[in-house]
Formats: sequence, C-alpha cells, structure tokens
Amino acid sequence: MKKKPESFEAAMLRLEEIANLLEDGDAELAKSLELYEEGAGLAAWCTAELNKARQKVTKLSDLGNSEE
Repeated sequence: MKKKPESFEAAMLRLEEIANLLEDGDAELAKSLELYEEGAGLAAWCTAELNKARQKVTKLSDLGNSEE
C-alpha cells in the first residue's frame, strides 16, 4: 500500500474498484499485479481497522457492564 487511505469507507470503495478492474481481465499482467498488491495492502489495512474498532467496542461494552 503506497499511502494510508483517507478512511475505511474510501479504502472499501477502492477495493471494489480494484476487484472490478481485475475481474474485467483487460489489464496487462504487470498492471494486474500492481492492482493485486494494492488491494492486498488495503485489505490488510481494513482488517486492522476493523480489529481496532472491535477492541474499542469490547472495551466500551466492558466499561458499561462494570457500571451496573
């Protein structure tokens, strides 16, 4: 991944674009590999962001449950 995405949503939109480009099969091999590499980086970044969000929700839920 060349640079950090602006947002999770922007990364997901770019992943969708990449998937469509790769599915079309019109790109040359070198371009396809470049797109695949970009997509893999974005997917890893999105997964990390989802894990952070999941941890935050769990922490907040635990805090809410401890106040009862």
